[in-house]
Amino acid sequence: MIESKKRWRLTTPDEQTVEEIRKELNISSVLAKILVTRGLNTPEAARTFMEMDVSGIHNPYLMKDMDVAVERIRAAIDKQEKIVVYGDYDADGVTSTTVMMTVLQDLGADVSFMIPNRFKHGYGPNTELFQQAYDNGTKLIVTVDNGISGIEQVDFANGLGMDVIISDHHDIGEALPNALAVVHPRHPEGNYPFGELAGVGVAFKMAHALYEEVPDHLIELTAIGTVADLVPLHGENRLFVKEGLAALIDSPSPAIAALCEVAGIKQQDITEETIGFMFGPRINAIGRLQDADPAVQMFLTDDAAEARSLASGLDVLNKERQAIVKQISEEAMQQVEQRYPNGSPRVIVVAQEGWNPGVVGIVASKLTEKFYRPSIVLSLNPETGKAKGSARSIDGFHLYNELAKNRDILPHFGGHPMAAGMTLEAKDVDELRERLNKQAETSLTEEDLLPVVEIDIPLRLDEIDIAAIESMRLLAPYGMGFAKPKFYLEGVKVASIRKIGAAQNHLKMELTQHAASLDAVGFGIGPVGDELTPDVKIDVIGDLQINEWNGRKKPQLMVEDVRTDQWQLFDIRGIRQVSRWSKLIPQENQVYLAFKDETPALFQSFLPQPICMASQLDELPGNKHHLVLLDLPESEEQLAEVLAKLKPKRIYAHFHAKDSQYFEQIPTREQFKWLFAFIKKRGTFDFNKHCDELAKHKGWTRDALFFMLQVFFELGFVTLNNGVTEIAQSPSKKDLSEAPIYKKREQQIALEQKLLYASYKDLKEWFDAKVSAKEEEIWI
Repeated sequence: MIESKKRWRLTTPDEQTVEEIRKELNISSVLAKILVTRGLNTPEAARTFMEMDVSGIHNPYLMKDMDVAVERIRAAIDKQEKIVVYGDYDADGVTSTTVMMTVLQDLGADVSFMIPNRFKHGYGPNTELFQQAYDNGTKLIVTVDNGISGIEQVDFANGLGMDVIISDHHDIGEALPNALAVVHPRHPEGNYPFGELAGVGVAFKMAHALYEEVPDHLIELTAIGTVADLVPLHGENRLFVKEGLAALIDSPSPAIAALCEVAGIKQQDITEETIGFMFGPRINAIGRLQDADPAVQMFLTDDAAEARSLASGLDVLNKERQAIVKQISEEAMQQVEQRYPNGSPRVIVVAQEGWNPGVVGIVASKLTEKFYRPSIVLSLNPETGKAKGSARSIDGFHLYNELAKNRDILPHFGGHPMAAGMTLEAKDVDELRERLNKQAETSLTEEDLLPVVEIDIPLRLDEIDIAAIESMRLLAPYGMGFAKPKFYLEGVKVASIRKIGAAQNHLKMELTQHAASLDAVGFGIGPVGDELTPDVKIDVIGDLQINEWNGRKKPQLMVEDVRTDQWQLFDIRGIRQVSRWSKLIPQENQVYLAFKDETPALFQSFLPQPICMASQLDELPGNKHHLVLLDLPESEEQLAEVLAKLKPKRIYAHFHAKDSQYFEQIPTREQFKWLFAFIKKRGTFDFNKHCDELAKHKGWTRDALFFMLQVFFELGFVTLNNGVTEIAQSPSKKDLSEAPIYKKREQQIALEQKLLYASYKDLKEWFDAKVSAKEEEIWI
């Protein structure tokens, strides 16, 4: 048995609906299953989803205050009033700023942009920057991906005589800023049909209204910001990303070419994963470490050399950011391991001076990923006495609500169920840690602390081919709200397995099911290779990809997790060095069992716990999942009783035999007959004097000769006196098999043949038979 490392949540689509959509749309069963499990369970809904295009973009004037914002911007352009686009320092804010700058420049505005510095100005509108804009003659401020919480700052701008237009998508508080216009897809007085836009999506809608047509040339920027900001990829967001990806592949933008160059990819290969894992981190990196202005300048420039220079700068900063994150992550994990040597707590809170507050959110994500616990990472400032940081959570622990219970020591915090930011007094960090862990004792169960993986596509191996995998791009983009499918293969057989990688920490397998086969690779799960036995049937989940090598394409499963409910037999017979197999035994729920009294002395010094004797079977606790059979039992029945008692899920068969009888065999009846006639003819035979001479003459071993004499003695055929053998007076007629020693050797040889020298397949069949005989399917 192999237990999964995560909780599997499996959705099984209706087979009839899958078949209907497969036929109607003429697509693979793989594609049809994805559509059905995602709620697109009619041919019409599936077709509409797959054929989505720009005709599905909503009228921007459906958004509250859009008309007011457009009218004021046009008036500013007509009067050549100075306009400032006020953005944010993340990828969504950078692309939002670029979109708004582009449309205003195209329309002839006198426009510049400002982005707050994370460390100097913090998040959101800033009165210092607003004052600076006013001093430079600004009459109108247009915020993008920013501003919805800037009540005091907007009032400050109003007091200076500037107008403020807010375009934002973040959660709206109890009150709205007193801005000239608040353009927000979830405005409390609005009724816009799609409320999940990213900040760049809102900026795109304003550009749409200002251009009076869909700004196709801005959709690639909108795709970048939308993917990077992790908003749900449905509705207009999905449309922006789908169309934007197509535009990115053919984009003439120097910035896109430069980003591809520093990321080491071909422009024609751009996908949503390119944005999420290559473009987004580089754009975000600059705002985490310094002013984000160069990122906007990179997107705005028409000069290829300048774009390459700026992109190279982002790449350097991203590498610096990665190094900082790596160092802080190592220090944070070391704190956890030192503070909690016996296992992490329910909530992890770590803090240290000198940690860069711009990256602590990434570190918190890494801690949550490694330990699967809510995690808070705080940077301590000894000058201010403050602790500032970020938090990430898991299902079952509503981060915002749990933090809200500590307002008395947590004066500044914000966020949502899964992520938050906060500032508190450094002296209160320990108190916060203690409180949150007490809260988690009631809100988080042991099951909650096991990671969850959503699996929505069960497949058979014969459904998987190159065409089916390639067709999955028809449903792209994948992301938040429309995740890349996780595939589930049930009851596949492991035909071959080997560890790969310099540290042997990865796994390469061939999976089979009936006549179909599939290559599978699992990164970081090398130890699972020690838990898989030949021909075991497993359930496996992962991602389907195409492996291309030397021009040949093959389907491949990237394994995420493995499990099996089957009992397993591990063959460690004949491995003399205990250290070679003892490390394979799980450290929990194991029992090392011996049948013979002399066995413990041979093994105990090499094993981590005391050896149990079969004679103490009734004293052993039940449900010992991992049974190590150190030596041979006295009989099959004795071993069967052990199996019925312990009900193991794994059996490790070592079966040490000090004096194996298998290769000695039993002398033939002709040999017995000759020896009896020999003694009868001589009258006596002195074993001590003539044993070696006779054995050499007949080609027998000394033990075989002594065994035959013992059989004769037990049957009453001869007498033995100090090694001298004589024929007994009037011996009764008996069969050789009636001698106890003959029976014992016969049974021993049969037992060794079945347990010690049988092939793995025969041994497994023997165990299966014994298990079924004692208790039907006791392991399942």
